[in-house]
Amino acid sequence: MILLTRLNHAQFALNPDLIERIHASPDTTIVMVDGSKYIVRETMRETIDLVRGYRASVLSLASILQTKQTGN
Repeated sequence: MILLTRLNHAQFALNPDLIERIHASPDTTIVMVDGSKYIVRETMRETIDLVRGYRASVLSLASILQTKQTGN
């Protein structure tokens, strides 16, 4: 999950695996695969960086778990 901020400053967690697209016009709008939309305070670049960081952490954790399982 990534933490994002609504325009009213309320934070919420979003599953980035369900994001279909992100656009800025001028507010950053996240469109989910089910069609729901979220407008957030973060820029499009910041949101993309959060998704990238989330995915990197998932891959890193998977690598650590794989290493523990194989004993290497």
